[in-house]
Amino acid sequence: MSDALVNRVASSGLITLKPEEWAPSTKPESFDLKDYLFMGLILKEQDFRENMKTHEWSQYKDIVLCVFCSADAIIPSWAYMLVATMASPIAKEVFFGTPEQWMSRQLLNYIDHLDLTPYQDQRVIIKGCSDDVAIGPEIYVALTNRLVPIVKSLMFGEPCSTVPVFKRSKGD
Repeated sequence: MSDALVNRVASSGLITLKPEEWAPSTKPESFDLKDYLFMGLILKEQDFRENMKTHEWSQYKDIVLCVFCSADAIIPSWAYMLVATMASPIAKEVFFGTPEQWMSRQLLNYIDHLDLTPYQDQRVIIKGCSDDVAIGPEIYVALTNRLVPIVKSLMFGEPCSTVPVFKRSKGD
């Protein structure tokens, strides 16, 4: 009997996809309209316009700005348009939504353009946890939708501990 250690996971032919590796290194900034509401409830047009004129927009130079309102308030569409008008010439991108929604959009776009050739008839694991990037269920659903038609099997988790999600039957 040989005393050599064998990494059975490495030699198993499993392909592990790590969605957190696809996340852009850019970290977006937040622009929450709740900070501009009167009594935290309503947007007063004159006050809001004055705040937008005096706001220090240069702080958003070359960054992604996520514009949203975290308060339970009715915000007129023109308010978002006004923020975009002020920020667009300076920011790298102005996005409607939270930073988490922006990250989700980036990952979904990556998945939409992912070359699936290397995964044809392969056993694929989608890594299930990340310390750096929050991966929402929409990412796992999108990957599943793209991979199920072409992979031999699809699993979730870590190579040492997976949850089977899909396995093509021998007749397929």
